[in-house]
Amino acid sequence: MHPKAMAASAGPAATVNLNRALWQKGDFAEIAAFMRQSGEALVESLGIVPPLRAMDLGCGDGTTALPLARLGADVTGIDLTPSMVEAGNRRAAAAGLTRLKFCEGDACDLLGVEDNTFDLSLSVFGAMFAPRPFDAAREMVRVTKPGGRVVMGNWIPGDPTFVSELLKVSSAFTPPPPEGFVSPMTWGVESHIIERFGRAGVARERISMVKDTYYFAHPEKTPADFIDLFERFYGPTMVAVEAAQKAGKAQLLHEQLVELANAHNKSQAGTFIPAAFLRVTVTV
Repeated sequence: MHPKAMAASAGPAATVNLNRALWQKGDFAEIAAFMRQSGEALVESLGIVPPLRAMDLGCGDGTTALPLARLGADVTGIDLTPSMVEAGNRRAAAAGLTRLKFCEGDACDLLGVEDNTFDLSLSVFGAMFAPRPFDAAREMVRVTKPGGRVVMGNWIPGDPTFVSELLKVSSAFTPPPPEGFVSPMTWGVESHIIERFGRAGVARERISMVKDTYYFAHPEKTPADFIDLFERFYGPTMVAVEAAQKAGKAQLLHEQLVELANAHNKSQAGTFIPAAFLRVTVTV
């Protein structure tokens, strides 16, 4: 979630490697445990009617891919990180979901995926972190069948809810991004979305956007536990923590993040933290 942590570099290949290293730094599955409930709810809202071929791009270990498969879709989960692909395939096997497979892939260049492959291309807080947003938009459109849908969930910059405020706190402890860096948070701005999909050949009237809410939820873990997991396992937050440690400010960062999580928590026991996001639907 940390915009400045998504380092860009002069060449695309180097950028991909930096992104992979960032996301391999921790273990996103630890964070995803707080995202399962909303992942299932989001998928249920899509109105899945089999037969349907779906791609989940930037899928992690399957927070939305598994619910898609349970509803009868044939699902390909694509993630940049090998550890997430392995974890996703383990979860699919344990659940007996034979129509779900996970593989490695780059949202900016979906090598090996043919044009017009999927009825639904879904990316919830995934493709927004790809370093070349115009390429990511082009690829999502390219692999979606005519008449199919691209659906994205993107965090919103400057919104007075948990994720946006988390970014604000973390950015104060993180060095400036490199030249040429494009913040993933720009995917939460309507004008950027229209421009990116427009360049991919999608007319404005085929793009809809609505503000929605995602929940980080766990019945047994406290908001302090949640922040602890972010600091230990979520790559971008780990970068902020390391920078804060070098500046002798790690405790200050931790206290501010815990205070933020407690302020937004809606549960008397456990964790239930709402976070606004922009839900984007593109008809190809």
